[in-house]
Amino acid sequence: MFRITNDPRPYAWGSRTAIAELRGVAPSGEPEAELWFGTHHGSPARVVGEDAPLTEVIAAEGGDGHLPYLLKLLAAASPLSLQAHPTAEQAQRGFELEEAAGIPVDAPHRNYRDRSPKPEVILAVSERFEALCGFRDPAESAAAIRELADGDPALEGLAARVERGPLRDVFEWLITSGEGVQEIVATAERLAETGEGVAADTVRMLAAEYPGDPGVVIALLLNRVALRRGEALFLPAGNIHAYLGGLGVELMTASDNVLRGGLTPKHVDVDELLGVLDFTPGPPPRIVPEQVDAGVDAFRPEGVDFELVRAREGGTFVAPGGSVALCISGSADVRTDAAELTLSQGEAVYISRGESARVHAAPQGEVVVASQR
Repeated sequence: MFRITNDPRPYAWGSRTAIAELRGVAPSGEPEAELWFGTHHGSPARVVGEDAPLTEVIAAEGGDGHLPYLLKLLAAASPLSLQAHPTAEQAQRGFELEEAAGIPVDAPHRNYRDRSPKPEVILAVSERFEALCGFRDPAESAAAIRELADGDPALEGLAARVERGPLRDVFEWLITSGEGVQEIVATAERLAETGEGVAADTVRMLAAEYPGDPGVVIALLLNRVALRRGEALFLPAGNIHAYLGGLGVELMTASDNVLRGGLTPKHVDVDELLGVLDFTPGPPPRIVPEQVDAGVDAFRPEGVDFELVRAREGGTFVAPGGSVALCISGSADVRTDAAELTLSQGEAVYISRGESARVHAAPQGEVVVASQR
């Protein structure tokens, strides 16, 4: 086993306190948005006390130096961009096309930074974690828009357009700031200043960060969901989403491929996004865990090869080799045939391939383990 650590990613939307508080360290004074516990080249984890990247440890075990998944702590103090992620086929094709075009992998206008899809699970660690996720029933969207409109003709027209559909056409018109869109956005922002209800609250929140952005209105086409601690969402390829606020644990395929759809100063490739998005409306994509044992739940989304197991309040289970365990509350013990260690809140460990580990959460503890299925 190897204790691992990393430095927080300083994205502008990150909390300045949440990750530091969980780790029990002083805040850096800068936004601390994500802490990566994996081997992705964007921010590979390091082995504590050895000043060596985790990739070297895995390569020494006879592997390729990489984990197929990426575990993160994510702390949002303000909304992230509207975004979606590609399928495996889309990622492979997009990466190869951009490579052939000679676009540097770190270029701001690059869409595909690796060849992998990025389905993801987000598990709430804070008492409340809010997100927008997936297109909802157009009738529900139209009703929310009319509630905000309070008779305003511009927003009443938007509601009627949403009802007529198709949803893809409405989305494309909004994201490209088609005729009348800027008036609709400005009207929605004005009415939300004194409006009540979820729609007004959503518009106020987003307009405070991105005034005039079409994403402020696009958000009304999406499910808004509030997770309680221990609840989770699964966001498959094509699902449009944006985290709005809170602290969570995120597990995904080891990828950083993001197609943005607004609420961001970064590059938005509308054509590529339209090719990736799934416009099928539906309810919030909550994932219900399987109870493995007392105090042990497993989040095992369909169609992916990773899983996230959560043990709490004395829960115990056996984690396979190649896993990463992260303590998110209290403490947890991790024991293999060769070693035993205690994780304090905010600490993580890599369990070597070829061995398994007994993971035990303390009576007041909580630990999550990411592994390949």
